[in-house]
Amino acid sequence: MTASFASNPHDSRGRLFEEPGSDFRSCFQRDRDRIIHSSAFRRLKHKTQVFVEHEGDYFRTRLTHSIEVAQVARTIAGALGLNQELVEAVSLAHDLGHPPFGHTGEEALDAEMKAYGGFDHNAQAIRIVTSLEQHYAQFDGLNLTWECLEGIAKHNGPVPLPHPPALRDYNRQHDLELHSYASAEAQVAALADDVAYNNHDLHDGLRAGVFSDAQAEQLPIVGPAYAAVDRLYNGLDVHRRRHEALRRVFGVMVDDVMRTSAALLAQSGAVTAQDIRDLDCAVVQFSPELWKDLKVIRGFLFQNMYRAPRVVVQREHAAKVVRDLFEVLMSNPSEMPGDWGEQIANLPDTQARARLVSDYIAGMTDRYAQQEYDRLFAAR
Repeated sequence: MTASFASNPHDSRGRLFEEPGSDFRSCFQRDRDRIIHSSAFRRLKHKTQVFVEHEGDYFRTRLTHSIEVAQVARTIAGALGLNQELVEAVSLAHDLGHPPFGHTGEEALDAEMKAYGGFDHNAQAIRIVTSLEQHYAQFDGLNLTWECLEGIAKHNGPVPLPHPPALRDYNRQHDLELHSYASAEAQVAALADDVAYNNHDLHDGLRAGVFSDAQAEQLPIVGPAYAAVDRLYNGLDVHRRRHEALRRVFGVMVDDVMRTSAALLAQSGAVTAQDIRDLDCAVVQFSPELWKDLKVIRGFLFQNMYRAPRVVVQREHAAKVVRDLFEVLMSNPSEMPGDWGEQIANLPDTQARARLVSDYIAGMTDRYAQQEYDRLFAAR
């Protein structure tokens, strides 16, 4: 049953460029389909989640992470009576703006762009879906609905000032009300992101051997899950035991979000989707108890996975690749290929050139960034 405060496609605020509707797809379904068919979505296949994608075929990439987030988000949205097509679209688009090499690449690119307004992957996602995807005859970008753009821009909550340049520039022509919370659907996408990466980072870390099952069993939520598996299935091999435990961890997190959020939504008194935006707090949340446990898990992952020696070595190399690419392309813009080189030659100032170089690097996959680095620096 659909809740009254769910986003209704028939009440959508529409698209920046008006288009006729579809006879068989809602506007949010069309948003989802456009995202899936975009070039930026395909490139997520070769972008790092934690481990650089060439390190193994079994580790998550940005693409598989985004699919997992969408699956979790649809489950939660269905339980809460929310619009599953909108929550899926926001989930699939939420990481489109990530540069190569995960958060390491983002930090390096942000440092290089400090003098030009910085770099933020959420703002870059908006730039991609409103400008950089250039396939349609009548407009640049994907011309997504206001509700989908709002969800991409502020699924993590109101955007603090000063707004990132990419977001500020678009907001001037299409106000996404960055000061307020987003729809309940966008909030679900944000929590589904937390559920997915906490679970799969545990899985990937164990598979990579940067920590052991015995270490993971000392964690809240995780330890009881292993114990439950051992009670039910004595003598399972290590991989089945691990999988059974982590799927229970997944279930605990999802169940907590659904129960906590259902209670918060009931208490909020919200009747419409706009009522959700007008509240001064998020209504899709973990319980305080589970949030406390998740902070312990995050601390463990930070120390034992994100700062593991093999990951640190890759991080240092990735940061150098991004920094050096930015600096050489700013100094030698003629090295940019094809249309990129033509565009940068016609730009009036350093600020605009830096933003274009940033767009170019942010769109690279891990392997393409490394290939360009090798090409540009081999002679040096």
